[in-house]
Amino acid sequence: MSQSPGLRFVDASDRSLLIVLGDEITLAAHQDVVRLTPLLRAAPSVINVHPAYASILVDFDPLAVTHGDLERAAVELDTRPAVLVPEPRMVEIPVRYGGEDGPDLEDVAALNGLTPEQVVGIHAGAEYLVYFLGFSPGFPYLGGMPESIATPRLAAPRRRVPAGSVAIGGKQTGVYPVASPGGWRIIGRTPLALFQPDRDPPVLLRMGDHVTFVPVSKGDF
Repeated sequence: MSQSPGLRFVDASDRSLLIVLGDEITLAAHQDVVRLTPLLRAAPSVINVHPAYASILVDFDPLAVTHGDLERAAVELDTRPAVLVPEPRMVEIPVRYGGEDGPDLEDVAALNGLTPEQVVGIHAGAEYLVYFLGFSPGFPYLGGMPESIATPRLAAPRRRVPAGSVAIGGKQTGVYPVASPGGWRIIGRTPLALFQPDRDPPVLLRMGDHVTFVPVSKGDF
């Protein structure tokens, strides 16, 4: 691991470099990730960029550059004026909570000493920030969930979580864009398609968006 003011570097593999911008999930670290990600994506010999809460994993061509080359480039890019990024959008996600669409809602309530209605009110009453997308195409890692409904993941993950499932895992909440295995607690489901490969862009949400969840009835759903 090497270090420069504001940045730490970890050789993640022979062709990838982890750039660490902080040790905690904070808005300041997120803003640094948003600022640096497009600059790194456009850097010579960079193949792919994977932003996270407070770090960026950069895949590069090892025949063209070294870890040291990329570290120096990152330090130089970190001093540049911020590039223009899209204005944050406010995205409303309709959710049918509970029932067959939210099989874990009652457990989330019981584990937190709440009623299911209180869990829905707390979850839908917050505004969330899309820190980054990952795990599966278009899966949003959302910050801003009240700790009063934080719930441990399932001891044994489900083999199949339906697309659109809104779930809680620890202190985080998110939406499964496609059917996949998963261990988060499912509290509801949305009809919105967060990932469509034939759409441009294929993902509904992007890093920096603001999200609110809106409870809907079975008929509205």
